[in-house]
Amino acid sequence: MPFISPTEELAMEREAQKLVMRQLKRRIGEINSSLIKRVEILELEPLEELSEALLDFSHVTDLEQWLRNRPEPVELSESL
Repeated sequence: MPFISPTEELAMEREAQKLVMRQLKRRIGEINSSLIKRVEILELEPLEELSEALLDFSHVTDLEQWLRNRPEPVELSESL
């Protein structure tokens, strides 16, 4: 696997976040800001998992449940 710089990884995460947010809005409608923030802090691998899981979502509660079942990132748990 080729070396990916931290800058490239960050760019890939941002693009994945944008794509997942568009997919979520199309699938379940508008999303409140607290859920958006939780999606925005996901790294690439969980974003990829969410991009697959959201295909089965029909309500915002599905997203809430999916996020609840994920371990909390260090940044989020430290800010609480």
